[in-house]
Amino acid sequence: QVQLVQSGGGLVQPGASLRLSCVPSSSTFSAATVGWFRQGPGKEREFVAAIRRRRDGPYYADSVKGRFTISSDGAGNTIDLEMNSLKPEDTAVYYCVANSNYVITSAIRSPTSYRYWGQGTQVTVSS
Repeated sequence: QVQLVQSGGGLVQPGASLRLSCVPSSSTFSAATVGWFRQGPGKEREFVAAIRRRRDGPYYADSVKGRFTISSDGAGNTIDLEMNSLKPEDTAVYYCVANSNYVITSAIRSPTSYRYWGQGTQVTVSS
């Protein structure tokens, strides 16, 4: 089965920027809907961002709107998340996700809508 391989993450200070990347293990893999979720310590998994490639979006959680940017336009089908003005509450394990089909708007924020998940990348924001 296709794997989503993540890179990036780490420990940064509040206000810093960080870029996460996600690469499918197969160059022939095609995903119509891609996105990012995160799970902080002791918290439930929450939606961060998603985009329906060549269609519409992006869609963002209110907590990251204006600070985070999702992109997935290259021929290599990479899924990137640019994070700016990071806050301590952004500390979490971040997961890239993908689905072969277009996810309807009402379900785009649900983790059950995505078949493929990355291994997770730790992002820690602390002074």
